Amino acid sequence: MNFSSRLPHGIQTNTLSQLLDAKRFAGTTVLDLTESNPTHAGIVYPEHFLDALADPRAAFYEPEPFGLPAARERIAREYGALSPKSVVMTASTSEAYSWLFKLLCNPGDEVLVPRPSYPLFDYLAALESVVVRHYGLFYDHGAWCIDFHALEQTLTDRTRAIVVVNPNNPTGHFIARGELDQLTALCAQRGIAIISDEVFRDYALAARPESALTLGGTSDALTFTLHGLSKAVGLPQMKLAWMLASGPEALVRDALLRLEMIADTYLSAGTPVQCALPSLLALREPVQQQILARLRQNLTYLLESGLRVLHVEAGWYAIVLHNEGDDFAERLLRDRDLLVQPGYFYDFEGPGNLVLSLLTKHETFRSGVDRLR
Repeated sequence: MNFSSRLPHGIQTNTLSQLLDAKRFAGTTVLDLTESNPTHAGIVYPEHFLDALADPRAAFYEPEPFGLPAARERIAREYGALSPKSVVMTASTSEAYSWLFKLLCNPGDEVLVPRPSYPLFDYLAALESVVVRHYGLFYDHGAWCIDFHALEQTLTDRTRAIVVVNPNNPTGHFIARGELDQLTALCAQRGIAIISDEVFRDYALAARPESALTLGGTSDALTFTLHGLSKAVGLPQMKLAWMLASGPEALVRDALLRLEMIADTYLSAGTPVQCALPSLLALREPVQQQILARLRQNLTYLLESGLRVLHVEAGWYAIVLHNEGDDFAERLLRDRDLLVQPGYFYDFEGPGNLVLSLLTKHETFRSGVDRLR
């Protein structure tokens, strides 16, 4: 049987996963420094917080393409003066990407994504028959920067969008205001949309004064800003996210008209979770305080360990440098029962990077760092 060419051929498990499966099958205790699921990381949620899902309004179905008006209004208030008409509710940020690629791209069109960054973009784009091209980020004097020279060389007449992950996953840096001005001017001039993934924006650890903490409300280029409950309140299982459209009024209006047709085709955001949105957003303070305390505790220990750690502004990850070759993560797991992510998972160019999750329980993190050291 012939399957879709949008899916990779010869799907295989990577070496690190194979080693991990073998370790766990043998009953070996592995120190896991990759945990990114807050519901598995020892975060305590307030008692009865699920009661909000029993709201009587959830018994009635209202097929609203962009989500329930009350939910959209609640998110609009999060961003100040933004109109609820510019808010679109989705089941996840991954779904938001899917809809935006449908909106902006014909098959074979291109989107630019940062390198290094989260590898999911390649799969999301391929499923929409969209081509991913990468623009480089470089680290200089404690800060990550966009390589605008390389970015402009990567642009073609088929470039339809530039993705910004703000703060980036896994580098943990925000885009600088000067970079944002340059990027917005470039996109406005060439008719290219900006997609800003801001799911980690609530977890600033050491943000620079020049950092732009959100692109919401950007006025010169058509911009879509993404966020959701998965990271905002540590509830990935609730499956509710949102995107906000901003930019020139006429462009935003035309984009939303077309996006509404896409949203109306799927109607994917669930009614119970939308009705519960105010109550779930109220969890941010107790949940985020726990997560931020965990991130700071682990980052402090890591910085004091003597390992070479790149500066972290925000997010749940830290990057450790090494000189041990491409297979270092595999050797750590095989020889020392220590699980970390190699940099190539995130498209780092060349060896020398390990990615550690700062969300890991502190006792495990401390033991793992000691073993790595």
